[in-house]
Order: sequence, then C-alpha cells, then structure tokens
Amino acid sequence: MAKRDYYEVLGVPKNASDEDIKKAYRKLAMKHHPDRNQGDAEAEVKFKEAKEAYEMLSDAEKRGAYDQYGHAGVDPNMRGGPGGAQGFGGFADAFGDIFGDIFGQARRQQGGGRQVYRGNDLSYAMEVTLEEAAEGKEAQIRIPSWDECDTCHGTGAKPGTSAKTCNTCQGSGSVQMRQGFFSVQQTCPHCRGSGKISPDPCTTCHGQGKVKQQKTLEVKIPAGIDSGMRIRSTGNGEPGTNGGPAGDLYIEIRIKKHDIFERDGDDLHCAVPISFTTAALGGEIHVPTLQGEAAIDLPEGTQTGKQFRLRGKGIKGVRSSFPGDLYCHITVETPVKLTEHQRKLLKELDESLKKGGNKHSPNEGGWTEKLRSFFS
Repeated sequence: MAKRDYYEVLGVPKNASDEDIKKAYRKLAMKHHPDRNQGDAEAEVKFKEAKEAYEMLSDAEKRGAYDQYGHAGVDPNMRGGPGGAQGFGGFADAFGDIFGDIFGQARRQQGGGRQVYRGNDLSYAMEVTLEEAAEGKEAQIRIPSWDECDTCHGTGAKPGTSAKTCNTCQGSGSVQMRQGFFSVQQTCPHCRGSGKISPDPCTTCHGQGKVKQQKTLEVKIPAGIDSGMRIRSTGNGEPGTNGGPAGDLYIEIRIKKHDIFERDGDDLHCAVPISFTTAALGGEIHVPTLQGEAAIDLPEGTQTGKQFRLRGKGIKGVRSSFPGDLYCHITVETPVKLTEHQRKLLKELDESLKKGGNKHSPNEGGWTEKLRSFFS
C-alpha cells in the first residue's frame, strides 16, 4: 500500500512551521495512542503513521529531502541520505512531552541516585451533624501511621544481617519497561523503589523497615462546611519512598440526615404541619431554627404548600458573608380517627360552608369549571 503524504497525515500545509507540525503530531498521538485505544488496530496504524510523519518532518534535512524527492528522498533503502536513527531525537522530545502528560508520576531523582517517590494520599470519611456543620467543631480521628521498625531500625534486614543492592534495578529503585518503540520507567517491583533487597528480612516488619500503627489526629471542622467538602491535612498520608515527602490526608465531610431540616447550600427547609382549624382560623405558631424557636403569624385560610421565609435563619457557609434563610413549608393535616360527635360537627360545618358557595373554597370552584370545560 502506498504511503500517504506526510503533510496530509498530520493535517498541516507544506509551509507549516516546526511548532505547527509538533502541535499537530501531539494532538494525533494523544488521540490514537495504543494505551488509550487498546484492541483498536486502526488506531495503532494511525499512531505509527503519525509518528513516522513527524519523525521525518521534524528533521530539517529529512524534510528538505522529502519536499524535493517525496518518500524516495527519505527511504534509506533507496538512497543513502537521512532516514535511520538520525533525527529521532526530535521525535523523542515531542513524544516525551506527551508521554509525561499521560503517564507522569510524582517522582524525582536526587544526584542520579535512587528514585525518590512521594507517598500516596489517604482519604477519611467523617460524619457530622447539621448542628456541628453549622457551628464548627474540633474532633479527634484515628488514622494509620508508619513508624520505623524498632527491631531492624528501618533497614528491613534481620538483626545481624544487612541489605544488598537489588540486582533487578542495580540500586536505582526503578526499571524501564519497553513497549514497542518507547519505554516506561516504573518502580522496581522487587525492591519497591528502595534499591535494596534483604535476603534475610526482618520478621517484625517483613523487610519493609516500617510498621503500621495508629495515631490520633486533631481536626478542626470550620463552621458552615457542607457535605462533599474536604479538609486537607498536609503530610498525614502514606510516607514517601527513599526519603520522599509524605502524601496528604483528605477528610471528606458527610452530614447526617436531620430529623427536621434539609440543607440546600446555605438555606434550610423544613415541613411544618398545622391543624385544620389553625389553617382556617390563622394565628401564631412556633417553629424551630438552629438558633432557637421563632414565631410565624399565619393568616386565615392558610393552604398546604404555603411557604414562609425566615431571613438569616439558615447557615453561614464557609465562603459566605451572610447566613442563608430558613424556608418553612406548611402542611395542613386532615383530622383522623374522629368520634361520632366530631363527625356530626364536621358535617354541620360542611353544610354551612356549602351554603356560602365558592367563597369558602375558591380553588375547588375554579377546578370544577376547568373540568366542565375539559369534558365539554
């Protein structure tokens, strides 16, 4: 099969700059990378095609030969010009950028020695009440910690023996895994990045040089925190490798379900049940808030679903300047388990209300008219 034009492969014009060529290649490499398209043979072909095009066009000498002679100008089997490993550095530089973007790891190397790795972050779920979230609190939590093994003093070797250089990584703590034309640097699976192997490991720590313990951590929960928010405790994650920094601890807040209130941001909502007679006659009722009791004046004829807003009776969020509001949703309760006397009184009341027409039940009258219009 004839090869496609390199400029067509990368989707750039023949007068494209080196930077444009590099950007086009990076975009295609990210899109068709084998690790992102496992099992997709077509993506693998396009990835290799883009790689070859960039390898040729990123080298000035090869690009000049290609522009003048086409594919024959860069084919080492047809001419002795550029075409082998020469110019591969340009490809490696660009691919290295992409490789770092996709597979970057939190590691660094000191003085060409062993790899130094940052420890993993830890997550801790903490449940707090709505009141605690609103007011803030100080709490103690138990988290895992790793202390130096008292038996081997951190060497990982049984007392009286010593650790030896790892033969797999030659003491560097990392190995290169090759896959096709590129390589991946990974933590050595045998020494786990330490660069040392203990032939006779410590029986206390099993060769790790550290033992897992528990420690108590003081945590301050800020006032106004909400579910899903996280508190970061720096350096309280897993320890690093070869002297690397420890990871962080992230405390995720989960607010327990409240018996009365539901939170919506900085606002609170609650359902307030009232009796049939209170709804009809109106009057003052008392409702709970996080700050204490508050009064609401109900007008006569209050209906189910009526909403009353109490300003400033919500929660002041961690990033808010003012507290939210409390919304009280009225629910009119229908009387149940009536006595015969009560039934008689309600029937007399119903007959009296019907004599007044729709003025006592305006919604019912409007509903009846809508039904007539619908069925007619």
